[in-house]
Amino acid sequence: VAEYNNLKQVREIVMANSEQIAAIIVEPVAGNMGIVLPSTGFLEGLREIADSDGIILIFDEVMTGFRLSRGGAQGLYGIRPDITTIGKILGGGMPVGAYGGRADIMSKLAPLGSVYQAGTLSGNPLAMAAGLASLNLVDSDEIYIKLENMGNTLAEGILRAAKDTGIDITINRAGSMFTVFFTDKPVIDYKIASSSDTEIFSRFFRSMLEHGVLLPPSQFESAFISLKHSGEAIENTIDAAREAFKECRNKYSNTS
Repeated sequence: VAEYNNLKQVREIVMANSEQIAAIIVEPVAGNMGIVLPSTGFLEGLREIADSDGIILIFDEVMTGFRLSRGGAQGLYGIRPDITTIGKILGGGMPVGAYGGRADIMSKLAPLGSVYQAGTLSGNPLAMAAGLASLNLVDSDEIYIKLENMGNTLAEGILRAAKDTGIDITINRAGSMFTVFFTDKPVIDYKIASSSDTEIFSRFFRSMLEHGVLLPPSQFESAFISLKHSGEAIENTIDAAREAFKECRNKYSNTS
C-alpha cells in the first residue's frame, strides 16, 4: 500500500518489486478519508509508471463516477486508466455495478475469452432499466455545469461562514463531492486528514442535523450534492453551517 499523492513512494514500491506487480488500483479522487484531490502530476505519474512497467492502471470510480463529469474523474483530469469500476450511481442507486476497460483486456472475458464472470444479479432487468435511464439523464454537459456551480456556491458559502465565526476549516471539493475538514492545513493525504479535529466535527454534525441538514456522520466521508438540490437548499445549508459554527465556537470557548 502506497500513500495517496506520494508518487515517489509508488515508484519505490514498483522498483523494489520488479515484474511482481500486476496492477495499480486507486481512487482518482480519494473519498474514503474525506475528499482528497490528486496533486498536480499524481495521476499522470501513475499512468507513466504503469506504462513503463507493463502494469495495469485501475481507477476505482465507485464514488467519482458520474459525480464529477460524465466521464468521472478520468474525464475531469484527462487520464485514461486501463480498467474502471463503477458502482450503484450507474443505476440511480439501484443495486448495480459495472467495470470496463481496454478492448484487449475485456476480450479476455467469456464468451470471447477464458475468464468467466457472473453473479446472481448480473443483468437484472430492473437494474438495467434504471442504468439506461440514468445514462440518458447524464448525457448532457449542462447538468455538470449546474453541479459545479452549486458545489462552488456551497463550498464558498461554508468557508465564508467559518471565517466569519472564527472557525478554522479546509474544504476539499471535486464537482458535486465535498468534505469539510476541521483543520487549517491543506488536506492532501491520510496523515493530514486524520489530524482534523473530530470532536468539533461531531459537534458540527449534530448542530447541522438540528438545523435540518443531514451530513455524513464521519469526518472522513464525502458529502454529495444532487441535481434535486435547489438553490434554496444550498442557501439553507450555508445558513445552517453559519449557526453550527457559532455553536461550535461557543462550546469550544466554554470548555477551553
